[in-house]
Amino acid sequence: METTDSSENEDLLVARARLGDELAWLRLVTQHQEAVFRLAYLIVGVAADAEDVAQSVFIRAFTRLDQYDDGRPLRPWLLGITANQARNKRRSIGRYWHMVGRFLEAHHGETITEPPPDHTAGALLWQAVRRLPEAQRSVVYLRYFLDLSEAETAQALHIASGTVKSRAHRALKKLRRIIEEEYPELADERI
Repeated sequence: METTDSSENEDLLVARARLGDELAWLRLVTQHQEAVFRLAYLIVGVAADAEDVAQSVFIRAFTRLDQYDDGRPLRPWLLGITANQARNKRRSIGRYWHMVGRFLEAHHGETITEPPPDHTAGALLWQAVRRLPEAQRSVVYLRYFLDLSEAETAQALHIASGTVKSRAHRALKKLRRIIEEEYPELADERI
């Protein structure tokens, strides 16, 4: 939980960054880069792509700093941008691999195969969470992987707090069912 001092400090840094103070912006980037990268990685699943997303998030945020509402915390605003950028990246990667696969199949009779599955508890949980619908998965990432509050999650996703609560409830219920049916070895794990 942020203290008043750190939020006042953040407000001051945002104000200075709006005036073109690059050091203030770099301090804000440093404060939030881990959370931005982690969310991007959760969505795209590849570190290099998550780094690209994080970089584009901070560029976009800096150029749109005048649109940021000072009355709200900066982190959920940045994570909202991150979620959008990461989903766009994931879609473009998917289109690229689909085209490559079609080309290889048409010209060489080859198909792209998936790498062998990782059966560690963490990898299995990751696979189970990725089976959730996009809206539920986003809530799980923000609430449970990045430990955002209900209000911060709502702000990042541009939805009501009650919607966050209901999506989280449905997501956890569905995740339990997915684990029981498809990943029974996780049912015994304490994750």
